Amino acid sequence: MPKKAKNQNLKQKIKSRIPKDWMSELRISYRIAIETVKGIAQTGLVNIAIITTIAAILTIFGSIFRVTLAVNSFASSMGSVLEISAYLSPSADSNTTIDEVRKIEHVTKVTYISKENSWQELKKEIDVPDISNPLPNTLHVKLDDTKNMAYVMSALKRVEGIDDTSYAKDLVQKFEMINAIINTATLVFVIIVCILTIAIINNTIELVIQSRKEEIEIMRLMGVSNWYIKTPLVLQGAIYGFLGALIAIIPIDIVQGYIIKMHEFFMISIDPLAQFTVLFSVLTLGVAFGSIGSFLSIKKHLQV
Repeated sequence: MPKKAKNQNLKQKIKSRIPKDWMSELRISYRIAIETVKGIAQTGLVNIAIITTIAAILTIFGSIFRVTLAVNSFASSMGSVLEISAYLSPSADSNTTIDEVRKIEHVTKVTYISKENSWQELKKEIDVPDISNPLPNTLHVKLDDTKNMAYVMSALKRVEGIDDTSYAKDLVQKFEMINAIINTATLVFVIIVCILTIAIINNTIELVIQSRKEEIEIMRLMGVSNWYIKTPLVLQGAIYGFLGALIAIIPIDIVQGYIIKMHEFFMISIDPLAQFTVLFSVLTLGVAFGSIGSFLSIKKHLQV
């Protein structure tokens, strides 16, 4: 057996025979915490630049993500707000036609508007000449989601007794286009956040490693385990990400306030979990990318 392998086996046997107690584990955890704080202290004022930069990146991401959730909420609510108008033929049996429309998948509500009521409402709004009522009986059809608009429109055209249909097509298409653009922008920005955060943490941990190179080398010669050397550096990156995320929460809350006002103005309900989802995502991404950046830097610049 090679000498190096024998030494490794000997170390493992010795470690396995050393009694472990909670006090020794606590001392190790304490030392790791001290090493983490020491690494942050040695970075100096650069810490402020690192944390604020990460906070700015996460703020933009969190704001875009929150707006995306708001737009998705608006888009899903469009199905209950927008209606398809189905115009009945003069000979149609309204009750039979209503029953047929209600059987169509994705239809949530059907409201019958007689031509007499439509004519009276029109007279109230504009001055119309004294002529016979030209308006048809109408059905207002509500859907569960605007994504099903095309399907329901096609199904309505096949219902006997319906002459024509109409809906706010341009408004729906614009909303869907905006929704798609924002969803794509969010995905792209998640990738950008990942790259920038990891790069910033990577460079920072590299500086820490260089400044403590001799100290780390001495620890290695003393037989200090690799995880004891690596863990403080990984924690340092995680702390940078966490603090940056905490600062980012403040402007994201301001954005949340404006979104709430917008929901109230359009009378659209707010998803109670939306803000929690955004804040949890920002905190998770900050800590995760901070740790990943540190880990990558360790693998690249610290051969332990």
